[in-house]
Amino acid sequence: MLNWLLTNILASALLPPFSLVLLLVAALVLYRKRPRMALSLILFATIALFILSMPWIGGVMRKSLEISSPLNWHALPPADAIVVLGGGRRTRAPEYGGDTLNSYSLERLRYAARLHRATQLPILATGGMPGGGSVSEGALLRKVSTEELHTPVRWIEEAALTTWDNARYSAPILKKAGVTRILLVTDAAHLRRAVPLFEQQGLQVVPAGVHFADTRIDSLLSLLPSASGLRDSHYALHEWLGIVWYRLRHLMDKTT
Repeated sequence: MLNWLLTNILASALLPPFSLVLLLVAALVLYRKRPRMALSLILFATIALFILSMPWIGGVMRKSLEISSPLNWHALPPADAIVVLGGGRRTRAPEYGGDTLNSYSLERLRYAARLHRATQLPILATGGMPGGGSVSEGALLRKVSTEELHTPVRWIEEAALTTWDNARYSAPILKKAGVTRILLVTDAAHLRRAVPLFEQQGLQVVPAGVHFADTRIDSLLSLLPSASGLRDSHYALHEWLGIVWYRLRHLMDKTT
């Protein structure tokens, strides 16, 4: 858990908006002795915030991560099981009396349930308790799927704190059940990072993405800064940073 916390603190420092706040703090510190450099930092942070907050830019950045198209419901690819990755929780949600799934997890689970109804394939739900809480994502996914979506979840994995953990902890469960080919359900922008990790565990993976990016400019609002635009840009940069980190980690593992 400590490694997970430190990794996420470092990632936050490298990503907007925290990274831009750090630049502004640096500008304030430098202003008296290096006013030109300070003003340059302020200008850069302002322009970066404006650009990264544009919904269109956020969509373009998410689109750059997508490695597949939505599944064709008229010709679904063969597989042995469906694997849905937890996307987070709301801890201590008062209206639910405890932990519950967030919107990312719910969207993934809803799609996995739809795939199950179309294929009758068994579902594995994976996710631990990153950031604390009292119930794992895996357990919450099964609870919501069973009680609210009326869809059974055959297996759950409750120890994963990262996407890498999702793959290495889920693979033994699947292989023990004779599963070799899976439909992997997660955000379309997350698949570029997730698919290779499951393939490294000896599984054949069919990407089954949700929340595909929209890069159309429907109106002037698509070019005006918004919280949703910054959220999408942050998500995309987080994924690219995670991809670089996992590749470096893979290289380090090979050399040791």
